[in-house]
Amino acid sequence: MIKQCWQYKHLVRFALFALCLTSQQSTFAEPLKYNITGSYSWYPYFIGNQAEDPGIITELIPMILDMAEIKAEILTLSPKRTNHALETGLLDFDIVSPSWFEKQDLGPLFVKSAPIMQITEYVVTLPENASKYNEISQIKGKEIGTVRGYLYHDDQDFIRADFTSEQELIKALDKHRVDAIIAGNYPALYWSTQLRIPVVLAAVHSDGELVIRLRKEHANLLPALNQAIAQLKANGKVEQIIQKYTQSLAS
Repeated sequence: MIKQCWQYKHLVRFALFALCLTSQQSTFAEPLKYNITGSYSWYPYFIGNQAEDPGIITELIPMILDMAEIKAEILTLSPKRTNHALETGLLDFDIVSPSWFEKQDLGPLFVKSAPIMQITEYVVTLPENASKYNEISQIKGKEIGTVRGYLYHDDQDFIRADFTSEQELIKALDKHRVDAIIAGNYPALYWSTQLRIPVVLAAVHSDGELVIRLRKEHANLLPALNQAIAQLKANGKVEQIIQKYTQSLAS
């Protein structure tokens, strides 16, 4: 009787352990939620309504996740809502550059992956105003065009004039609504060409690398993500996709 009782307790403990393990595996298997849209004019990183050529990041992130064997689900949110969703846990990761943050600090809730690719932002202006923005210090105290919801490491130094996208920033320059904007080199040059509005890339505003900003509770996934990124770089796939979208744009 004592032995049977011990066996019963042993089976109960084993069943509880198996249930706990199954629950942990189920939680782990839940897809990570993310958003990559930025603004809808974030060419060439995200290109809306383009199934065949959706943009650099739109192509690379599924490749990284697939190679890392991580399931994920895309939620479409505005930049402002994306930041809030990450802080509250509605989203599990996004794509950012530490250079966009003050002191390159992503905050206590997040960890970052290995770098995926280089990204540079400039103070962009019309040719006749180029001499006003040769140095980054020249934006201090001035009204500068920015994208609503975007992160800027030094936006306490200038007055933000928020617009909905990089496309609208270039239009704002042409209409003299602002003298200068902050934009990535590729988006600025692309929309300059599309809209036939000549612009100049003046002072560098930020220079860094895009990474996956991952909520800290998923930090155990970093080794797999970093290995996938390293492999896609080593086999030339990252550079191939970058060239696909940027070879026609002068840097």
